[in-house]
Amino acid sequence: MAHKAGFVNIIGSPNVGKSTLMNVLVGEKLSIITSKAQTTRHRIMGIVNGEDFQIVYSDTPGVLKPNYKLQESMMDFVNTALSDADIILFVTDIYEDIKIEEKVLHRIKNTSSKVLLLVNKIDLAKEQDQLEAKVQYWKTEVPNAEVIPVSALEKFNINYIFDRIIALLPEGPGYYEKDQLTDKPEKFFVSEIIREKILLNYKKEIPYSVEVVIESFKDEEKIIKIRAEILVVRDSQKGIIIGHQGKALKKVGTDARKDIEGFFGKQVFLELFVKVNKDWRDSDTQLRRFGYQ
Repeated sequence: MAHKAGFVNIIGSPNVGKSTLMNVLVGEKLSIITSKAQTTRHRIMGIVNGEDFQIVYSDTPGVLKPNYKLQESMMDFVNTALSDADIILFVTDIYEDIKIEEKVLHRIKNTSSKVLLLVNKIDLAKEQDQLEAKVQYWKTEVPNAEVIPVSALEKFNINYIFDRIIALLPEGPGYYEKDQLTDKPEKFFVSEIIREKILLNYKKEIPYSVEVVIESFKDEEKIIKIRAEILVVRDSQKGIIIGHQGKALKKVGTDARKDIEGFFGKQVFLELFVKVNKDWRDSDTQLRRFGYQ
C-alpha cells in the first residue's frame, strides 16, 4: 500500500473548539484549552503516524482583526497555515454568528486544498432544526467544503473525520521522523502549561498581557528543575499576578507543576518570577525572541 502524508491545518474563529479538536485528533494535550478567546498564540503541530501514513495537524490562533504586533504575528501563522495545507479543517460551531474574517473566508472558498468544514459543539444544540439550519447555511456558503457535524468534547464523528483525512491525504513520504509527536521543544509546552494556569486563574486583560519565558530547564536523573519568568506590561499587573502575600502566584505554580509532572512523568521543581516588560507585544525584537516571528 502506498504511503500517504500531508498537512492538516485547523482554522477558525476564537473559541469554536479548535484546540480541543486538535488534542482529540492527536491523542495528546498539545494545545492549551480555556473558555477565553485567543488561548492559542502559536501554530502548534501534532504528528500522528501509522505504518502507511503521517498526518501533520496544526492548531492555529483564532482568526481576528489584529490590534497590535503580537496579534499580527498570530494572523501570519493563520495565513501560512492556509497556504501550506493539503487539507483545511475549517471549524465553526452551532452558536457562532458568522464572524469569521472575510478575507480568510474568501481564501477558504477559493483554495485548491481539500476543505472539511466542521460544525462543532453539536452536543449543545437545543433542537435538531438548529443544527440542520447551520449545516445547510455552510453548505451554501462554502460549496467546496464537505460539511460535517461534530462534537470534539464528546468525540462524536471524530473517527469519521480521521477516515476522511486518510482518504484525502496525498501520497508521499513522511515529513518528520515516525516517533516524533510535535515540532515544538519540551520547554515550549512548559511555558504553555504555565500560561494556561494564568488564563484560568486571572480575569480581564491580565492573561492577554502575559508571556511566559523559560529561563532555565535542567533535566536531572530524578527531577526536572525549571525557572520561568512571567512577563507583564504594567506594574499593577505584576501585583495582581503575585497576589496578597504571593498566594496567587503560588497557586499558579502548584497547578502548573502538577500538569508538568504529568506531561513528563517525573518530579518537577518549578520557580516562577514576575517581571514588567512594557512593550513586548509591540516589539519585533521581543516577538522574535518569543518565537512569534
